[in-house]
Formats: sequence, C-alpha cells, structure tokens
Amino acid sequence: MKIKITGDTVCDLSADLLKLNNISIMPVHVTLGDKEYEDSATITQEEFYSFLKNNPVLPKTAAYNPLEVAEFFKEQLNSDGGYDALIHFTISAKISTIYQNCVTAAQEFDGKVFVVDSKSLSTGIGLQMLYACDLVKQGFDAKTVYEKVLDRVERVQASFILDKLTYLHKGGRCSGVALFAASALGIKPIIILSNGEMKVGKKLMGKFEKSVDSYVDYILQNFSDIDRTRCFITHTPIDSKIVDSIREKIKDKFDEVIETNAGCTVGTHCGPNTIGILYYQK
Repeated sequence: MKIKITGDTVCDLSADLLKLNNISIMPVHVTLGDKEYEDSATITQEEFYSFLKNNPVLPKTAAYNPLEVAEFFKEQLNSDGGYDALIHFTISAKISTIYQNCVTAAQEFDGKVFVVDSKSLSTGIGLQMLYACDLVKQGFDAKTVYEKVLDRVERVQASFILDKLTYLHKGGRCSGVALFAASALGIKPIIILSNGEMKVGKKLMGKFEKSVDSYVDYILQNFSDIDRTRCFITHTPIDSKIVDSIREKIKDKFDEVIETNAGCTVGTHCGPNTIGILYYQK
C-alpha cells in the first residue's frame, strides 16, 4: 500500500527532514500588517522574525479553508504516480479550526484521507509525523498507521519556556496585570500542551539561561517515562549557547536529538527567546 504523509508548516520540521521522509507540507496563511503571505513559501523565517522585532503590530496566522485543503489532498494523492491513501496531521483542534476544515475536505475522497488531530503544535506534531513515516516503512496499511498514531497522541510531551509574556499578551492570551507582574518579578513561564490546550506548567524566576536549565530538569522529572527514539529541541531566535547547553544536558537520554527552528505560529504567540524540548513518552 502506497501511503503519503502530509501536514502543514505548523509542524516546524526542517526542509531536510521533509525531503528525507517524503513529507509534503501545506503553508498556513500569515498576515504581516496589511500583507498576507504563505508561511515558508512566500515569506522566510528571517523576514518573519525581522517584522516581529521591528513592528508593534502582531502578525496573524489563519487557517486554510476546506477548498484549499481539498485541492492539496487531490494534488498529493496524484503525486509520484499516485497514492492509495494519505494521512494528514494538524495542530490541536482546540487551538485552531484547521483540523475541522481538513475533516470536511477529507469527506470528498472516499476514505482515502485520514486526518490526525495531533492535540499538539510545532514539533509535537512533527514527532507524530515521523512516527507515521516509521510505520509506513515497516509496511503497515494506512488505517493501522492512523490508529497507532492516535493511540500515542496523549503520550507526546510538548513544552516551551518563554523569556517574556509580551507576545502572549499582544495575542490576548495574557492579561496586562499578569504581564506587569511577570515583568516585575522576572518570571519565565513554562508552557505545556495538555489535552490539546496550552497551559502554564510552572513559573520560573531569574535569568533566562538559568531558567532554561531549570525548565529542562522540570520536564525530564515530570515526564520521565521517556521514549528514547528521538527528541526535538525547537526554538525561535535565541543564543546558540543555550541550545548547546540543552543538547549537552539531554544527549544521553535520546538516540537522536534534532534541532529545528520554530516558524510563524510559535513565533507569533511566543516571540524570540522561546525554546522547548519535545519527545514521546512510552
């Protein structure tokens, strides 16, 4: 059975990983001021973060509509000589309407398209996509791959630590009082994906570099039943020394540690100096 794995740019998988695993990606819409772009297609990450740094107006991301999705599904099913089935991964349905739009579009394809609500974001989605690729390579049919992926959705540990709450505040996810208190006390919040929603796991205090170290300890202690297969270190623009320190701290716990850059979705809501480790639990 010939199976195609697809997703969108929210998954934050690098171009090399996409090519290596023959994954096709649909760009989400990004609005900067009065101009609309397609994430990673008509705007680069460098251009996006430059706008974020130099403009008071917060970028906006928008879901693609069912007609766009249906066209994408059709194109992918017919690519490479044709596929028997397609498995498409989306950001959590509790965060975006993308999942429901994809389910609507999938109804046109007579059961050939399976849509996965990752209940996650960023490389929390990417983990699931690579797991699906592993299963396809092992020869499982599409329905079995889909079911095995769903069985592990709740086992994804996806989290980030933020240097500042400024961008969550601009996006309406943090009150002005909370922003003032966090700024005054130097609070660095840990954001954890739980049941498909973003929640504050712990509030750390002090310098960002030290807080990042404490964040990694906190996550590894509280999500300790680790699947060693792979771990992502995913971040917005940040000092490379911080990335290196995390890599050194976790390298013996995983067979593969992959660094990726967070795209427009994480960048819009979290801003620069955001970093996370994401992995499966057993």
